[in-house]
Amino acid sequence: MNAPIVQSTHGVTLAGGGPFSARDLMLALKRAPVPVAADSGADRLLKLGAMPAAVIGDMDSISDRARAEIPLERQYVVSEQITTDFDKALRLIEAPLVLALGFAGARLDHGLAALSTLIARAERRCILIGPQDLAFAAPPRLELHLVPGEPLSLFPMAPVMGRSEGLEWPITGISFAPDGMIGTSNRVTARRVVLEFDRRGMLVILPRRRLDAAIRALLAAG
Repeated sequence: MNAPIVQSTHGVTLAGGGPFSARDLMLALKRAPVPVAADSGADRLLKLGAMPAAVIGDMDSISDRARAEIPLERQYVVSEQITTDFDKALRLIEAPLVLALGFAGARLDHGLAALSTLIARAERRCILIGPQDLAFAAPPRLELHLVPGEPLSLFPMAPVMGRSEGLEWPITGISFAPDGMIGTSNRVTARRVVLEFDRRGMLVILPRRRLDAAIRALLAAG
């Protein structure tokens, strides 16, 4: 199954089976108003009063009650077991923006898999929202408008180099790698931060309160 299941001109809130609150869901839906579930994320949405526009996954963890409540034509079974439900859903959503809830914080292996998917599906503008932070795959060039003194972390999921403006510790000329130099706990020194990278592979991690700044930057990056 390669054709998009969900095609929207609006942002999509993608719910996973991990924990997130009603406040989290409201935060996301205000910015990405189309609710979609990855497998058992459907149970989370229904519990919080949101009917998913679509449920995508191998359906091995969604409850029978949720499957009975959600119209059959909104349930899309992707039976292959090679990829995660997050990957299945993300690659089958075509939207200007995806905000992902319930994929970080529950289990370490699930969180790592979700971060890996952000890089593998970097052509999708997706922001993973956690309890305190957010993460997204860096495009080739990114311009963020932030507050000096705030943290900005960079974590390489592959060998990658880049350049920066507006960071306390510039990254220009540094060879990053997951088993070598990483860029966590950097700090913003200017209201305009510019990041450029020579290839796919870098995660940008910001405080959750900078969600709108991240959205604007990703949409502007094209």
